[in-house]
Amino acid sequence: MKYVNADLVLPQQLLQEVQKYMQGGMLYIPKPEGQRKRWGENSGGRSYLSARNESIREHYASGLSVTELAEQFCLSADSIKKIVYGSKQRG
Repeated sequence: MKYVNADLVLPQQLLQEVQKYMQGGMLYIPKPEGQRKRWGENSGGRSYLSARNESIREHYASGLSVTELAEQFCLSADSIKKIVYGSKQRG
C-alpha cells in the first residue's frame, strides 16, 4: 500500500469535510467488501496450505500415523489431527 497525498486525489469539498475529523494523520481507506481478497490469495500461501493439507489427508488415508505425518510435515501432532479430523475443508 503506498502513501498518496489526499489533496491530489480528493475533491476540495470532500477533503475539507475529512479534515473536520482528522488533520495531519494517516487514514486507511479499505476496498469495498466484494473486492477484498482473502488471506494468502496474492502470495499463494492459501493454495500452498490447501495442497499441503490435502496431501496430509491422503497420506493419513493410506495408513500413515499422526506421529509419522507430524515428523514428515514438521508439524505438531495436534496440528495434524486438526487437519485430518477437521470437518471444515478450506480452500
